Amino acid sequence: MSGAFLLIRKTPGICEHLSTQREDGNSCDFDWREVEILMFLSAIVMMKNRRAITVEQHVGNIILFSKVANVILFFRLDIRLGLLYLTLCIVFLMICKPPLYMGPEYIKYFNDKTIDEELEKDHRVTWIVEFFANWSPECQSFASVYADLSLKYNCAGLKFGKVDIGRYSEVSKKYRVSTSPLSKQLPSLVLFQGGKEVMRRPQVDKKGRAVSWTFTEENIIREFNLNELYQKFKKLGKTKGEKSERPNESVFSPVPEEEEPETETISAMDTESKKDK
Repeated sequence: MSGAFLLIRKTPGICEHLSTQREDGNSCDFDWREVEILMFLSAIVMMKNRRAITVEQHVGNIILFSKVANVILFFRLDIRLGLLYLTLCIVFLMICKPPLYMGPEYIKYFNDKTIDEELEKDHRVTWIVEFFANWSPECQSFASVYADLSLKYNCAGLKFGKVDIGRYSEVSKKYRVSTSPLSKQLPSLVLFQGGKEVMRRPQVDKKGRAVSWTFTEENIIREFNLNELYQKFKKLGKTKGEKSERPNESVFSPVPEEEEPETETISAMDTESKKDK
């Protein structure tokens, strides 16, 4: 579907019946206006892919804006072809939904009732919580990156969580994460220590708009100091384990080893008494 206009314009037997604005009258090649539309499309794709995280997101941006260009080109060529292509795009969007990440992860999913309980349950635990929405393409692309981080850095003192603010609007209002596509706050990562927010990415300005920030694995590790936090809680876990083992070692006192001489003296006294008798 992304290359539908290209196929129709270049396929012999079909392109001869299409209208064109070329001076030579060759209807099997692009005219100057169509070239301008394609060049404008490539510029938008390059700008959009600057914030892309994964290869799938790069390819998805190319396919999405190619469909937009196809709609414009088909409507410009023939309004009937434009309506037909637009209808096919809508049907395809409703039937074929983007796949969700189903791989391994160490992530706890919260709802509007459990998020506050977990954050306040143990102040020794540091939480990194992702506020997301299932309909957001950025959140869908970030799911695999966040899952990999949870597999690498999850431990007893550092845990990862997620909450769907598209479903729980009260959580969105309480933690000041807007679900509007214009705000560009999806996804949002918030670091909680002692049940209180310490930092978040992306940051939000006074107008409620998110400051541009790329959700790559390297940026998250650097900004949230994941390596330092992981080593810190890993050492704390080891010291706790050693302290818990020490009392067990001193519970039972060692058995005294001075019983053998006493038995020897007793046996000697018995022999002497026998001789006296």
